[in-house]
Amino acid sequence: MSRLAIDPQHARYQSTGAAITLQQLLIQRYAAKTLEYLAHTRSIAGISGLHLSKMRGRGIDFEEFRPYQPGDDIRLIDWRVTARTSRPFTKVFREERERPVIIAVDQTHNMYFGSQVAFKSVIAAQAAAVFCWLAIDNGDRVGGLVYSDVDASLVRPKRSRRSALHLLNQVYKYNQRLQSVKDPESQTPADPEFQPGLAHALGQIRRITKPGSTLYVISDFITLDDKALQYLNQLSRHNNVICCMVYDALEESLPVPGLYSITDGTRKGALNTHNSKARSRYREQFKERMSRLEGELDRLQIRLIKMRTNDLVVEQIREWIAKSY
Repeated sequence: MSRLAIDPQHARYQSTGAAITLQQLLIQRYAAKTLEYLAHTRSIAGISGLHLSKMRGRGIDFEEFRPYQPGDDIRLIDWRVTARTSRPFTKVFREERERPVIIAVDQTHNMYFGSQVAFKSVIAAQAAAVFCWLAIDNGDRVGGLVYSDVDASLVRPKRSRRSALHLLNQVYKYNQRLQSVKDPESQTPADPEFQPGLAHALGQIRRITKPGSTLYVISDFITLDDKALQYLNQLSRHNNVICCMVYDALEESLPVPGLYSITDGTRKGALNTHNSKARSRYREQFKERMSRLEGELDRLQIRLIKMRTNDLVVEQIREWIAKSY
């Protein structure tokens, strides 16, 4: 059963339909506030704010030396200073309070699909807005990349509400453009060097991602290939990478036996779901695809949020935070 039916408290934040509005992206700031307390109580001890993965890279900065005290970690003793002063000295570190948050949002034609409540492109846009407002309210710098089949918009991270609004405006513009695309296969990138797919997007993300950043990748991962995995591997070595996999209920399993009319906005067809073997094979193919994704991300120590289009976005993020620690 969809949580839209069982949790009306947060349903008012849920985006629906085939396209998102700028107002729906802005209202996610209130949705983000419903997650703040849980996010802070679930955060790793000693790390401020919402950083939903283990700290890597530049998470802490050196602050000073001080005389060694009983109970200090001997691994932090600085032997050069100790030898120079003839007294044991230890290093003191402080947390890096401000960390860049990068949000990559897939708005390609593969995301322009949905059978219940909202399209994948809408859910991805809403999730991006929630993560964006969480970062801004925590005082982090926010930037990101919104990409389609023909181009991408790169927003460098800044600690300002204006930067968040700029990123969300790009999400809105790319989402709206999906409605006007009649034949995705006939689209031609204006830049001949642009390559559609997740790999090219991650390649661009590397340009603005500094070690110690938190990176959210929101997509259906249909275009995940070896090159994209290579980039994810490189990014995850020094950053907190969280992948958010958006999928529709119809991708997971076929509807009850029947004959259904389907359309891509231009062409029409029929879907016959009476064959039980075909229905079973369809479910297994989705499970295999999900299992492959989970396996690859586990190997890279990257966390995964599974996000269904007919469940509340805020509740799915809330459940993921609760299970993360």
